[in-house]
Amino acid sequence: MTLDAVSRSDGRIDVLLTPADLRAEMAVDVRAGLTAIPKHLPPKYFYDDRGSRLFEQITELPEYYQTRTERRILIDHADEIAAAADAEALLELGSGSSSKTRTLLEALDRRRPLTAYLPVDVSVGALSEAMDALGREYPGLPLHGFVADFDRHLDRLPSPGRRLIAFLGGTIGNHPPPRRRHFFAALSATMAPGESLLLGVDLVKDPARLVAAYDDAAGVTAAFNRNVIDVVSREFDGDLDPADFEHVAVWDPDREWIEMRLRARRAVAARLADLDLTVSFAAGEEMRTEISAKFRRPSLDRELVAAGLAPRGWWTDADGDFALVLATA
Repeated sequence: MTLDAVSRSDGRIDVLLTPADLRAEMAVDVRAGLTAIPKHLPPKYFYDDRGSRLFEQITELPEYYQTRTERRILIDHADEIAAAADAEALLELGSGSSSKTRTLLEALDRRRPLTAYLPVDVSVGALSEAMDALGREYPGLPLHGFVADFDRHLDRLPSPGRRLIAFLGGTIGNHPPPRRRHFFAALSATMAPGESLLLGVDLVKDPARLVAAYDDAAGVTAAFNRNVIDVVSREFDGDLDPADFEHVAVWDPDREWIEMRLRARRAVAARLADLDLTVSFAAGEEMRTEISAKFRRPSLDRELVAAGLAPRGWWTDADGDFALVLATA
């Protein structure tokens, strides 16, 4: 496998984010986050191969309503979404296994043969597996994958016809408001007139349900959260131990987001040799590993409009748990 492009029987993968790029960025983030007060790490470092597998398990948990609810909305409304978008190509940010994408692909293809499906993910493994499966299921569908960071590489993603850009799963909620506004503006700047964004967003609801979705009884989310310790320690020759941390999920009613944290079970002193960094945690000290913002329609519409995107569609489930939002450039 080269770092520039991977030729495949079912399409092509371009690597815009090499392993060296990712490691250099990670080094900056880890040093900044572990020396900050309070400590924090970006959630994208959950997703090594084990983290990706754990997240797939999370999506099947009874407490984690987001994935199945979003899938149901797609099944119920895919043809309406396809008609409103009138797209010729589908570009998906954070595509992962592309499991929910099939419903959307089929609805779009019923209107006209697609010029391409363009999945974008930081994991070449997840991208390769998804493209292998899609190549078998849709042999006539042109596939062009990108290993990329969608916060950095939006302007390098192609437009082989009028695009529908899908950003599903509520992942936008991982962005704090200033970063989210910057993302919407940057995305809008890359979109041609008539192109659309399909955004999956989790909605504000009973805090007890929200906390349960991020602190499941089986402990899968706890293992997922602690996995970031393994990722950091392995990548930078460290001796941090995930067993020294417990998983915490709390609802912030003022910001209307869930915070996932890791709390030190005891005083911890560890070394990351490759960063020449000693890391200390007091007993009970917490490090934030993720925020997951929840949304209300009026404020989200205002953010999209401020970025130059016109909200055109809103589809939700009967309980109002989750929404798919269509906005057009």
